[in-house]
Amino acid sequence: MLRRMRIRSLPALALAALLGAAGCKTYPVNRPLAGSTNGEGYYFHNQNRPENSGETLLVLAFSGGGTRAAAFSFGVLEALRDIRITVDGRERPLLQEVDAISSVSGGSVTAAAYGLLGDATFNVLEEAFLKRNVQGDLARRVINPFRWPALWSSTYGRSDLAADYYDQILFAGATFADLQRSRGPFILLNASDLTTGARFDFSQYTFDLLCSDLQDYRVSRAVAASSAVPGLLTPITLRNYGGGCGHATPEWITREYEEADGRIRLRADELRTYLNRTNRPYLHLVDGGVSDNLGLRPLLDIMGVVERNPALQADLKVGNVKRVVIISANARSAPEKDWDRSPKPPNSVVVAAAAASHTLDRYSMETMEVFRSEFARWQRSMGGSGTIQLYPVMLSFSKFKDPQRRNFFLNLPTSFFLPKADVDQLRAAGRELLAADPLFQQLLRDLGAATTAAAE
Repeated sequence: MLRRMRIRSLPALALAALLGAAGCKTYPVNRPLAGSTNGEGYYFHNQNRPENSGETLLVLAFSGGGTRAAAFSFGVLEALRDIRITVDGRERPLLQEVDAISSVSGGSVTAAAYGLLGDATFNVLEEAFLKRNVQGDLARRVINPFRWPALWSSTYGRSDLAADYYDQILFAGATFADLQRSRGPFILLNASDLTTGARFDFSQYTFDLLCSDLQDYRVSRAVAASSAVPGLLTPITLRNYGGGCGHATPEWITREYEEADGRIRLRADELRTYLNRTNRPYLHLVDGGVSDNLGLRPLLDIMGVVERNPALQADLKVGNVKRVVIISANARSAPEKDWDRSPKPPNSVVVAAAAASHTLDRYSMETMEVFRSEFARWQRSMGGSGTIQLYPVMLSFSKFKDPQRRNFFLNLPTSFFLPKADVDQLRAAGRELLAADPLFQQLLRDLGAATTAAAE
């Protein structure tokens, strides 16, 4: 009798053990700063790349869009790798001239991988991520009963699980200190502040406001925050120590702005909320597409701040720049709908998703138009027309002239799994659209660049 009772109680004991473990799993907390960083840390000016031409500032912007965006932006990297230019008498790939990459969601996977791995990305990313069923793997982890105790914890969610998975398949626990040591381009991974809707970037500039040290923070968690689609994935949480480290807040954030400085004033207002840890001791971050699905908003903010700060211009050596190149890989989709062929309206879930998608698309279109006009104005402000040559290269599937090809790419779903053949077509699309862009062709002529046989 006693033996039967013991046997019957084993499942209950096992369940109790699992439930007891639920409170043990938690996300890693970002570390506080002991004081000022003294200019050390993951800042743009610390990306020591003396071999780069100081006359060309080349920035890539990778949009959101799951594997579709990751593969499309990967194709752009492949194209830049296969174009060679001569800098100071030495021939090198144009890709090595990239100074920074600003990215969102799916584009952040490719950006972070290249920032950490450099050229090895071309041997690793395809099998590690692009052609892997990431979405299925994550779903299996979520429904695995042995992972439920962790997921039931109030301080560990699906995005924390995703970050651990990204480390397992790609990032291997790399931190922002590793990203800095890689001596690649400055990688700006963008998420969104759930409370304010503002853009949040993982740089020491932003972490200074939190009085937090980015150096030992895992890159996988920044990527998970950048791609944490609300509803499907949970927010990534940061601890805010703002106001407790003696760090001097940049003057452009505390300045009183005029009404005409609307966009910069709004950005300063958003960042000032981090300075009061009493009101905001924690930040909850979700998909970067909520605030900017193109990765272009950071560049708009930077242009406005640099324009108003001569000291920052000198620090960033903007005065030496003769060419500013922005290559935007916009993996926006526009799936065909058949709702208007039926008298019955779509259900509430579909309506909610469509409303969010339309808002995002319209905001992205506005961002592109604002970017073009601000780019030209910035050129005039920074030294007069003609002093700095601008190359705003905007790539999107809508630029395909063949309607069949255009519709194919625009109808690809937003997910973290696509058939391998679709991934290959997306990579080819990135290479093809970049090579065909008139402004990019003009840049190549101005640089005297050549393509390798592999790219032709």
